[in-house]
This record gives sequence, structure tokens and C-alpha cells, in this order.
Amino acid sequence: MKVLVTGAKGMLGRSLIARLREQDCLGVDLDDFDIADVCATDKAIGEFRPDAVIHCAAMTAVDDCETKLDLAFGANAVGSANVASACHRYGARLIAISTDYVFPGDLNCPYHEFDATGPGNVYGASKLAGEMAVRALCPNHLIVRIGWLYGPGGPSFVHNMLRLGAAADTDPVKVVNDQLGNPTPTPAVADHLEMLLTIPLAGTIHLTCEGEASWYDLTQEIFRIKAFKRLVVPCTTADFPRPAARPANSRLDNMVLRLQGLRPMPHWRDALEAFLGEYPDG
Repeated sequence: MKVLVTGAKGMLGRSLIARLREQDCLGVDLDDFDIADVCATDKAIGEFRPDAVIHCAAMTAVDDCETKLDLAFGANAVGSANVASACHRYGARLIAISTDYVFPGDLNCPYHEFDATGPGNVYGASKLAGEMAVRALCPNHLIVRIGWLYGPGGPSFVHNMLRLGAAADTDPVKVVNDQLGNPTPTPAVADHLEMLLTIPLAGTIHLTCEGEASWYDLTQEIFRIKAFKRLVVPCTTADFPRPAARPANSRLDNMVLRLQGLRPMPHWRDALEAFLGEYPDG
């Protein structure tokens, strides 16, 4: 199978390239062409003629998106539209990566694929616009929502906590305890994406690890696995104000994966332990 991966230098892109090494896989990134350039995108996909495109490229700097709207919507909305249009033109299946941030975050349970969206920041709004473009322009698509991602080499929250836990500083580490999500490593997502390449599934699917955690819970588990002695103390979102609003509830329910009878994602604790066993330094 010929597979083109956009955003190949990002965390998920790197894991995908490693996972798909037995396929005819081409990884591209910004230094190859800008997905916001419709002609360059069309040319790249038209020349490679992939069977499938896994579209990971995005502007993911959530706080920067608040003030750099043109860049955010250029990459996440217009870029996704360009990729979707080219995929449809050249007969490629499109697997487009999206985010938990398309939801408002005020539900008191995990969001499933059929829940109403309503992003609370520019990043989420731009990614939702990208989802809408994919649905409109490429019927042969699968939108994959992920969240709380970490992977080999980072950067991610997990890597920040590994650095703080190993530091000589003895002051307690304050970590937010009023945001909930599903910590998920990129190798687990890449493994399931490889499986989905062989299944003619269309629509929208969530691929986050099972179980839920706060950032505080996640940090405690990292420190336990690594035997770090530094104290971790909980705090609130208000203690760390950021330019972009963060949803209190980022939990995703993998309902479609379950209803289709497909292999479940691992529990986040098991996935974290396996990740740190393979990548002790992240």
C-alpha cells in the first residue's frame, strides 16, 4: 500500500513512519511543501498517487493559535481542505487526525463520536473547521480524534514531568488536578492506525487510551514508575492561567471502536508503563 503521511516530523508522524516501514510510505513536512498552499499540496499528492493519506500536519501550539489566527486556520482548516480536495481528486482514502479540543469540555462524562462539538478556543475551532472540510470534500475519509498525546522524543507533558522529576530541585511540583483526559502514547495510536488502513471504515472514530486521569494523576504515575522522590502537589487550572482556555473534560469514549468490534486501545497506565520501559528518557 502506498501511504503518504503529512506532518511526518511531529510526534505522531514519527511513530507512523516507524510503524509503516514495511509499506511504501512517504513522509512529508513543512520543508517539503506547505499544506496551506493548494497548488503545492495538489502537486505532491498527485505525483505520489497514494492509496491513503494520513494527515497529521497541524498547528498544535494551542496558546499561539489565540493570536495567530491566520496561521491556525491556514494550517488546520485551509490545509486540511487542500489535502481533502487532492485526496478526492486522485482517489486516495484520507485519514485525518483531529483532537478532543473540538468539544466544549463541560460534559460530566467522556465524549463519544456522536456528541455535539463546540470548541472553546481558536485551536479547537480551527481543527473543527478542518473536520468540516474533510467531510465536505473527501467522501472516502476517516476522522480520528486523539488527545493528551505523548511520544518518543516529545515534546509533551510527559517529557516535561520527566525533566522536573529528575531535576536536583527539591521544591514540590505543582500540577493541575481539575482537568481530565486520556493520556495516550503515539506508538499505540500508530498501531491502531495501521490496523485501520486495512479496514474500510468511514466517518469519525476516537483513538485514546482507556481509563481517565488528571494531569496530577499522570504525573504521580510517572514519578512512581521512575521512582522519583520529588513531591507532587495538586493545584487548579486557575493557578496556571494560559492564553487559551483548556477544557476541564477532555475525556474521549472510543464508542465506534467498541461498536465495530475492533481491538480496544490499551489502558493509559499500562501504555505509560510500556512507553517508559521502552523509552526511559521519553
